[in-house]
Amino acid sequence: MELGNWFASGGVVMLPLLGFSILAVALIIERIAFWMRVAHRQDRLVRDVLALYKRNPQTAFLRLQENLDLPMARIFLAALELDRPNPEEFRLALESAAQAEIPLLKRFNTVFETIISLSPLLGLLGTVLGLIQSFASLKVGDIGGSNTVSVSAGVSEALISTASGLAVAIFTLLFANTFRGLYLRQVALIQEYGGQLELLYRRRSEQQGVTPYAST
Repeated sequence: MELGNWFASGGVVMLPLLGFSILAVALIIERIAFWMRVAHRQDRLVRDVLALYKRNPQTAFLRLQENLDLPMARIFLAALELDRPNPEEFRLALESAAQAEIPLLKRFNTVFETIISLSPLLGLLGTVLGLIQSFASLKVGDIGGSNTVSVSAGVSEALISTASGLAVAIFTLLFANTFRGLYLRQVALIQEYGGQLELLYRRRSEQQGVTPYAST
C-alpha cells in the first residue's frame, strides 16, 4: 500500500499522529545535535581546563569563556567568576550552576513522554472509530453483499491507525530512552568534574592562603 493510501485509510486520527511524528523528528534532531556537541567537545575541554587550572587559573578561565555553549563550561565559570569566594561558597556555586543546567539537559523530555503516551491512545481511538464504521455498514443477511467493501474499509482503518500509533510511540520511545541515558551520564560527569575542580580550588587556596583566582 502506498504511503498516501495508507494515510488516507487510517482515518482522522492520522492527522494528529502525523503532527506528533513531525514534532518528534524535529526534537530528536535537535537533541542529537546537542548531545553530539557535548560528547565531541566537553570531555576534552574539562580535562584541559583542570590541567590548566593547576598551572594558571586565569588561562583556564579564558578557555572556559571560549566554550560557553557547553554545560560544563558554564558550571565552572559560575564558580570561578565569584569575587574571592571561600571553598564553601565555591562549592555552593558549582552546585547551583549544575542545578540550573538540569532543565537544558532534560529539554523536551515532557514532550517526548506526551507523544509516547498519546500516540497509542490515538491509535486505539482510530481502532474504535474503524470498528464503529464497520458495524454501522454491516446489515444482518448482507454478509458478502454490497456492504462488504465498507466493512473492510472500517477494519482497515482500525488496524492502520493502531499500527501507526504504536510506530510513532515506539520510535519516539527509542530516542527518549537514549537521551535519558545520556542525561544520567552527564549528571554523573558534572558531579565528578565539579568535585575535581573543587578539590583543586581547596588545595590551591590552602597552599597560597588566598583566593586562587577571581574574575574582575
